[in-house]
Amino acid sequence: QVQLVESGGGSVQAGGSLRVSCAASGYTRRSNYMAWFRQTPGKEREGVAAITTDDGTTYYTDSVKGRFTISQDNAKNTVYLQMNSLKPEDTGIYYCAASYSIYGYTLAAWAYLYWGQGTQVTVSS
Repeated sequence: QVQLVESGGGSVQAGGSLRVSCAASGYTRRSNYMAWFRQTPGKEREGVAAITTDDGTTYYTDSVKGRFTISQDNAKNTVYLQMNSLKPEDTGIYYCAASYSIYGYTLAAWAYLYWGQGTQVTVSS
């Protein structure tokens, strides 16, 4: 049974940095895609960043380009999201997700099969 466990969320002032981690376990075959999503009350889950696990290709939603970096440590089966220059609108629950096939939709929640429980990120102004 695949498990994704996020850690590293917290509270920070605007302009600060946080790094969240996602440790994966239980794979019989490593997923091809890992991603980070975020959600705030009343809004749909939004794709933030994704990475192709084989070659490290990364994808970002426009609002975080230049500020967030997704990376992976394959030896540890862990994916990271480094968040710099944080803004209050980055506040939300951040979820890690994994999938084998995403059909070209790298940041679409429906394309991801496995999900973590989420970690809260709060950015104050």
